[in-house]
Amino acid sequence: MKPLVIDCHCHAGKGDGLTGPWNTAAPLRDFLRWSRAAGIARTNLFAAFHSDYARANRDVARIVASDPARFYGFAFVHPRRDAGRIMSMVTTAVRRYGFRGIKCHRFDARITREVCEAARAFRIPVLYDVVGEVAQVELFATEYPGVDFIIPHLGSFADDWRAQVALIDHLVRHPNVYTDTSGVRRFDILQQAVRRAGPRKFLFGSDGPWLHPGVELAKVKALRLPPRAEELVLSKNFLRLISKARPASVATAPRRSATSDLNAVVDFESECDDPALCFPG
Repeated sequence: MKPLVIDCHCHAGKGDGLTGPWNTAAPLRDFLRWSRAAGIARTNLFAAFHSDYARANRDVARIVASDPARFYGFAFVHPRRDAGRIMSMVTTAVRRYGFRGIKCHRFDARITREVCEAARAFRIPVLYDVVGEVAQVELFATEYPGVDFIIPHLGSFADDWRAQVALIDHLVRHPNVYTDTSGVRRFDILQQAVRRAGPRKFLFGSDGPWLHPGVELAKVKALRLPPRAEELVLSKNFLRLISKARPASVATAPRRSATSDLNAVVDFESECDDPALCFPG
């Protein structure tokens, strides 16, 4: 019997910018076909970069509600711009949409106590892209030991090996710090990290829809972990983290067909001038 595979890291829906794929559109049609072909059963979704995350979260909620057996959702928040309303946004996302975590990004602003306190209130994980600022992990992981933090890309989508090696120490020392495998190109560092921190600290993610989920999954398979350890990375760690959430009401997403959101800008093509900054998810 094949193990359950859950992709913990995928953007979805429209952004409202036009400076790069990450804030323009995150179409899912091809991505979901690739995921099915790779044997990925479920996908965790959150918005593309947006100037109004309350609106973007509503759009993602429609997609999640279109196939709740296939999708999970995380609430995207802007730590600075949404200051003062983050608890309200997260409450709506958890209790109305059935979302299971929070997503924020250093590209927008550094994580704040308000974000951490909302996560603590609902016992949900925070997926925070530090964009190489790994030292800050020491601060929020220590200040909020009851909050689980997922630091994607092993700390750096831009392939900053210094940041990735530095994150390994945090994974080893802090029981509430995790990472995902998305966009990690230095396989030797990924191997070292799993060896030192153990498979319980890793979640499979793709950073879709721009990175191919089959290619990202192949990295996990190439680690040649024992079956039980591989299962942890592929699904069980993610399920364990979201299972801590406080009970919420059944998800009730805004009524509207998700088809247009799912297939939005399917043929979009773009090229980034600086590959290190492409798709900062």
